[in-house]
Amino acid sequence: MGCKDKKDRDNNCVCDAVEQILAEQEAVEEITCPTSCFSNLLNPVAGTKDTIPFILTNKKGDLFKAFGNVGGLTGDMTCFKTIFFRVEALDDCCATLSLLRPVDIDGNTESVTDPCDEDFFGLEKSDFCVEVDLDCFCAIQCLSPELVDRIADRKHHHK
Repeated sequence: MGCKDKKDRDNNCVCDAVEQILAEQEAVEEITCPTSCFSNLLNPVAGTKDTIPFILTNKKGDLFKAFGNVGGLTGDMTCFKTIFFRVEALDDCCATLSLLRPVDIDGNTESVTDPCDEDFFGLEKSDFCVEVDLDCFCAIQCLSPELVDRIADRKHHHK
């Protein structure tokens, strides 16, 4: 059950924003070439980035979170909690989102529930996904594509 009446699907700005994000990510894959989800966020970094990370907020104002590698069954990666996502597929207002793994400056996994967490440095793509009904979200905030696979200049960033 979605947060809105299904007949109002044409007026869901979160669905529209995710559809736009997917189109931009696909355009970068096909053509080498302030963060509103409706602007061309990948244009300044075309050819180097293919992900527009974003966070979602429910109607109560809580950030949506998901868990990756539950039980630690994949490789040496630990279980992680994330609020950061990448759209992989969209069917009407149902989306497949991959979980972006938050990392600290040394590349260690950080379970982040606050995007302003001082240990949070960047995001790494993961193979973990979640299926969501975008009708259940009331806000979307796009983040800089530069956060994904961010490389630290350790001698300038270490305290």
